[in-house]
Amino acid sequence: QVQLVESGGGLVQPGGSLRLSCAASPRIFTTDVMGWYRQAPGKERELVADISSRGVIDYADSVKGRFTISIDTAKNTVNLQMNSLKPEDTAVYYCNLNRYVLVRGKWEHTWGQGTQVTVSS
Repeated sequence: QVQLVESGGGLVQPGGSLRLSCAASPRIFTTDVMGWYRQAPGKERELVADISSRGVIDYADSVKGRFTISIDTAKNTVNLQMNSLKPEDTAVYYCNLNRYVLVRGKWEHTWGQGTQVTVSS
């Protein structure tokens, strides 16, 4: 059973930057897809960005050009560099691992505990 531990959230002023990190244990498989989601109060959880171990990346339109997702398979971590932050980026950010489980024939999600990001002056 994989576990995800996030770090790096906090309070930042508009225009500032934060870097989120997610450590997966015991390890990331080459077929996994890692991602960051967020959920603001009163809203549904939404995809921010995801990345495969082979480097295929997808971003939400709202963060393109401002956020960068990266993966380090040697360290089993996925990072989210967030620049030019806006108040509307305020949310709880969740790390996600999406893994295809062959014996069950389906993709399964594992979630981190979440880390709060608040963008406010």
